[in-house]
Amino acid sequence: MTPQRVTEIPKLPNRAIDAHKGDVGRVLVVGGSLGKRGMIGAPALVANAALRSGAGLVQIATESTAQGYVGVLSPCSTTRPLALGADDITALAVEFGADVVAIGPGLGDTISGAEVEALLQGFSGGIVADADALNALATKGKWSARWPHNVVITPHPGEMRRLLDGWGITTDVSKRQQAALALAAETGVTVVLKGAGTIVTNNEEIYINQTGNAGMATAGAGDVLTGVIAALIGQQITAFSAAVLGVHVHGLAGDGAAEQLGRISLMATDLIEYLPDAFGDLEHGEMD
Repeated sequence: MTPQRVTEIPKLPNRAIDAHKGDVGRVLVVGGSLGKRGMIGAPALVANAALRSGAGLVQIATESTAQGYVGVLSPCSTTRPLALGADDITALAVEFGADVVAIGPGLGDTISGAEVEALLQGFSGGIVADADALNALATKGKWSARWPHNVVITPHPGEMRRLLDGWGITTDVSKRQQAALALAAETGVTVVLKGAGTIVTNNEEIYINQTGNAGMATAGAGDVLTGVIAALIGQQITAFSAAVLGVHVHGLAGDGAAEQLGRISLMATDLIEYLPDAFGDLEHGEMD
């Protein structure tokens, strides 16, 4: 079956005039670690991007030694200690009342593929898996999600190669559409293959993003994208539509930042600062 090419950008989520923070998406971010590299910024970027993208409540689950640092970087979020290998991530999500779980950024090698797959099998809400969650899944080889239509994975080319190898898929990653479609066909999830012309596909539909620029090739940009997509899923947009809208808005923010700051000086935090302009442009466009 040839996937349908999508060109129209999904509409922004509706928000009732009497909405409160519990109505517009609860996002649980699972990420961050101290270890040798001190990856405390990654989950904060995810959380701050989710809040800028309309999430009402965000909680960051991170290892206890990193908790205070992460909380300072994302003051509008709450934090909780996470003991990977001991805590049931699905249970934490249910306890928080999460609509969506964003897992992976900054976890390093503290998480196993079995733990990630347990979340994919146990949590029926939205899931956005990125970074070290994908590396963990790749070490497991083949894996499955119980509700694949609710799951988005966001690999860069290196992570994509590892995931394909785990599945025994020999497609060359440089053949981007073919590779993304192959992994989506095997897993049933929405695949977001990042890079110039980011590809979004669930094997039934495919979208090739037209926004963004080379200045976005900077550490943390993918964490921001994870937060944007998670927030949109939390606002009751389907996983595929949230991924399409998310990569489009993420790229718009990057274009706005590059226009004002230049591509060379662009940082991931700039993307978060320019998300309001990107969403505003879309909102005004829908009102015209």
